Parts: sequence; C-alpha cells; structure tokens
Amino acid sequence: MTHTLTPILVCALYKFVEFADFEDMREPLLDYCKSRGIRGSLLIAREGINGTIAGEEPQMRDVIAYLRKDPRFHDIIVKESWAKQVPFKRMKVRLKQAIVNMGVNHIDPNDLVGTYVKPEDWNALISDPDTVVIDTRNDYEFALGTFEGALDPDTETFNEFPEWVKRNDNALRAKKKVAMFCTGGIRCERATGLMLEQGYDEVYHLEGGILNYLENVPEDESLWKGECFVFDDRVSVDHKLDAGWGKNLPEKTKKVLAPYQIDDKPSEAGES
Repeated sequence: MTHTLTPILVCALYKFVEFADFEDMREPLLDYCKSRGIRGSLLIAREGINGTIAGEEPQMRDVIAYLRKDPRFHDIIVKESWAKQVPFKRMKVRLKQAIVNMGVNHIDPNDLVGTYVKPEDWNALISDPDTVVIDTRNDYEFALGTFEGALDPDTETFNEFPEWVKRNDNALRAKKKVAMFCTGGIRCERATGLMLEQGYDEVYHLEGGILNYLENVPEDESLWKGECFVFDDRVSVDHKLDAGWGKNLPEKTKKVLAPYQIDDKPSEAGES
C-alpha cells in the first residue's frame, strides 16, 4: 500500500545464485527499469545480483515481478522502505566480478554461511555475555549508528575486514559466540563464511540486516542506537525507516559523506 506522504517505494535486494548469463541480462534489465521510470543501482555478477532501486509503487512492483519471473530469482530477498522523493539521479546496472567485495571472494554463501537470526531473537543473542558482536560495516557507517556493545572494525572499505579479523583473532575467540550484522544482510553472507572458514564454531548474523531489524522490532524494545547509513541520497534512515537526507551528520562522517549532505529538495536528473 502506497504511503500518501512518502509515495516512493525503495527496494534493497540481493541474491547469491549461479548467474552465468549475467552479461546478457544487463541491457534488458536496464531497459526494463528505465521504461518504468525506475532509478537506482544494481550490481550483477556470475554470483548473483545486489542493489537498491526506487520509483513509484506500481512500477516498482513490475520490476520485482520481472526479476522473480527468472527461476533463479523467484525468492530474491527484498527489503522495502518509503521516501518522499527518489533518492537516485539515474538508473545503473553494472557488471562486476562480485556483488559484494570483501577481497576474499572465493567464499560462496550458498556453501558456507553463518546461522541466520530473526530480528525478534537478536536482542537476546547480543545481550548474551558469551557473545562478541561485530559491526561489519565501515567506520563512517558505525559513526551514524550501531547496536549496543558492538565492536567497530574501523575499516574504510569492506576489503579491510579480513585483515581486521586476522589482527584480532585471539580477542574474538575469547567468547563462544560471534554475532555479526550489516545494513541489509549481504556483507554478513560473506563475512560469516570467512569466520567459519577460519575455525570459529558458532557464527550468527542478523537476517535481513539492520533494515529488517528496524522494520520488525518496536523502538521501545530496540538495542539499536542512532541512524542507519544507506547508499543513496537519503544518507540514513531512523528507526521508523524515515530518511535523514544528510542532516546533522556526526563529525567523523562529514568528510566521507559530504557529497550526500543535501537538503530535502528533490534531486535533479544527472550523474549520481
């Protein structure tokens, strides 16, 4: 159902799946999105699809249905939120070597991945004193908001995460359980596999990521503090998934996020 005051549907989506003909799909997918006035960014690779797109609800439903007609994407994970304007300036579909790049990309989440934890069970896990909680996102994302007690790897890119794990191996193994989280879940698909490959026994991750948690856990029961960075002109969303539009950025984030710090006027079409 369309939100009257926020009529733009924003969908974050991903799916790890064998996608051998991904190069052939770029133009048809791009043309289909453009024909319906959709804007955003999709990454496609041999290992699947990842990205965020936005537009008016009927046209967005068309695009999701178009993707799901392909048997490989019939169960693609889609997280929805609403905005008062389209938070992208154009539509891009880019060919990539990986849909999420950790530098160590041989790990296939279809073969090796941590245990998914539902949002309603997440508080109990991260409150357990026998659990180490890791925010797999970058330093500027952490500065905007995170879960109580989460470790900050202080990385500038996800490529730095494996080295951080290596440097902190002894400390991370001091507790029995590892709980990991990211924005929408995709980084943890790869990061939990890394931890398992390195011999950690109990590795968990927040199913659907922070966005799923904010959508499903009441704010008065939440252990989330701050806002959640998103990779578009909204800059961040609060616990109600309302856009921040780059207002009141923490000092640590200003240099990195300066290009996103906009007012609440609609974006004009152009380079994103």
